[in-house]
Amino acid sequence: MPHETPLIATIVVGLGLAFVFGVIAQRLRLSPLVGYLLAGVVVGPFTPGFVADQSLATELSEIGVILLMFGVGLHFSLKDLLSVRAIAVPGAVVQMAAATAMGLGLGTLMGWTVPASLVFGLALSVASTVVLLRAMQERRLIETERGRIAVGWLIVEDLAMVLALVLLPALASLISGGDEMVRSDPLAASLGLGLSGVIGLTFAKVAAFVVVMLVVGRRVIPWVLHYVAHTGSRELFRLAVLAIALGVAFGAAKLFGVSLALGAFFAGMVLSESELSHRAAEESLPLRDAFAVLFFVSVGMLFDPFSIVRDPLPLVATLFIIVVGKSIAAYLIVRAFRHPVGTALTIAASLAQIGEFSFILASLGTRLDLLPGEASDLILAGAILSIMLNPLIFAVLDRLRPRLEPRVERYAPASAAPPPSSAAAPPPVVSTTSAGKVEAAANEASDEPRLRTDLTDHTILVGYGRVGSLVGAALKEGGTPFLVIEDADKAVTRIRDSAVEVIVGNAASPDVLAAANLAGARRLVVAIPNAFEAGQVVGQARTASRDIEIIARAHSDAEVDYLSDLGANTVIMGEREIARGMIEQLGPAHPTVEELLPAAAEAGPEEGPVTTAVEEPSGEPPSASTKERPVEARSDGAAAAPDEEADGPEGRTVRS
Repeated sequence: MPHETPLIATIVVGLGLAFVFGVIAQRLRLSPLVGYLLAGVVVGPFTPGFVADQSLATELSEIGVILLMFGVGLHFSLKDLLSVRAIAVPGAVVQMAAATAMGLGLGTLMGWTVPASLVFGLALSVASTVVLLRAMQERRLIETERGRIAVGWLIVEDLAMVLALVLLPALASLISGGDEMVRSDPLAASLGLGLSGVIGLTFAKVAAFVVVMLVVGRRVIPWVLHYVAHTGSRELFRLAVLAIALGVAFGAAKLFGVSLALGAFFAGMVLSESELSHRAAEESLPLRDAFAVLFFVSVGMLFDPFSIVRDPLPLVATLFIIVVGKSIAAYLIVRAFRHPVGTALTIAASLAQIGEFSFILASLGTRLDLLPGEASDLILAGAILSIMLNPLIFAVLDRLRPRLEPRVERYAPASAAPPPSSAAAPPPVVSTTSAGKVEAAANEASDEPRLRTDLTDHTILVGYGRVGSLVGAALKEGGTPFLVIEDADKAVTRIRDSAVEVIVGNAASPDVLAAANLAGARRLVVAIPNAFEAGQVVGQARTASRDIEIIARAHSDAEVDYLSDLGANTVIMGEREIARGMIEQLGPAHPTVEELLPAAAEAGPEEGPVTTAVEEPSGEPPSASTKERPVEARSDGAAAAPDEEADGPEGRTVRS
């Protein structure tokens, strides 16, 4: 029976076209975000053909923002937030003031009123949560000094926008003498509060929310997840994670008047102190990515592509403020706080766009008759184009940074070298087992010119989580010259504390592998759990050196085939070694894992990751032509964080 299904149609068409355009963008070496935005334009009301339900798409995208901020909070502790307050708070305030002033000037030139121009400038001053976090995550910068500064900056902007959204109706009521303030905040109206009272009430609400989360949420949320985890039900645990993320965000918005994104961020940050935080991040990852895609689709639906032709000059000026004006302001602010050029460029690029808060502010301003329709269209067009340009801005700055850094640092005063936040950080150390160089200084090593190690005939260890740290300890005890490639600040600190040479960066980057002297290395050990990321490292390493021995790890037969085909000599099957260890504890009377292969193959896969090894002659090493046959193709830990392990200890070798 035919019936209307706008929700299903919006999800199916939105995700389907986002996939198609995302693949095309990836093939053209553009960010998939550009493809997602174009998919939104195609299903929007300004282009012919199917038109998705815009209101439904917007609400669905809010779920993506909530889950994204929840995931960031899981990896961002209160200590990290406080560690960057010295630059995040004044930096965000000054940058927003500069962008607002530029928008105010443009609005005045276009003949708008001062309140309208002020709202317009404020809408141009705040960056998109989703775009900034996606940019940081794609470059694996969230856990670095630059990532913490960017996220801290973003949180301050969110708090400022929460205040602006509350004060805007009050401003409209003062101008028009209407009752907008009563409709926006009945509590303030019932108490007879004026503008100063509304400001105080807003700060009181935010402070109350923070106190509730730090005092009550800090105890209740981890306790709930621990209780659910002990039930043994993965389904209930996944449901609990989603209920906490969405429930806290919704409750924060309804009870305390803070944004959904900010509420979700604090929920994740409170949970980050629990040992279950990484598992919670894994469980929310699939839904987070899907709904984040719908956010970009919903933004694309708002864009009228013909507006570029109708009125180009105001749009160019608006885009100049967003992309150039904000970037220059952010760069100068970060440099004024004596941070490296690389940090300043990263922050400048990540803030060179606007997004969801700008849309909300423009919508509210239009509804309150503060903002003309032309200003709202410019905000929307500027957001679309700046989001599309943001990946290109990052690419340009990545190319300019190696040339720009030496020139700027040459003329910088000597006192401007170390950033304040790294003043107390331990100095870089050199491995006691070799005479290699440490690639960079303090917490922001990746911002310095990359130095090539002096090590030769050495081992390169990629990743320093639970597996990588044990491998590193064995190499150090054995006196084997080695270095570590790692990009997580906490792991880098541990490596330096143990006097081991470290190169900070993504091992999939060619310049990082070059700095590790891949061509002169004897062995490459890839200890990260994500097989797809490991495959990038293995493929580049095998292309660069045909003689290097490559050891990798996997959780399933599909991952073994994938890594072996790319050139890995040895692939480690952790689940097999768990079974081997358990059988050994049962006593010598029981058959070995290798002898159990036929029976295990006939039985089929169990619930969970169970694998078996091929039978090999006793006392003989596996031959190079041996092909493993694990029976379980499932990989529960493939999405784990790079510096953490997925499902327990890993084991010995399976060769292909």
